[in-house]
Amino acid sequence: MTLFTKTGCEKCDYVKHAVDLEGLGVAVEELGPENPDALAHLAWHGLVTVAERQLPILVLDRERYLTGAIRIRKFLESGGHA
Repeated sequence: MTLFTKTGCEKCDYVKHAVDLEGLGVAVEELGPENPDALAHLAWHGLVTVAERQLPILVLDRERYLTGAIRIRKFLESGGHA
């Protein structure tokens, strides 16, 4: 799983601090001009338009993703089970 975030995003920071992402094996990718690889990865998933409207985004696999800090936190706290 990959969590897409950006610097200065309160909802992104909330998820990063509320859940042990490393312990769950969640990769965190910060979107920004200094990280073009993260943007390319986001584009590969077809989520650029989604990211323009809402962050954070948790990518579960090639086709599934979640948005919304509370929803993502609850999903991860449940052990990553929908």
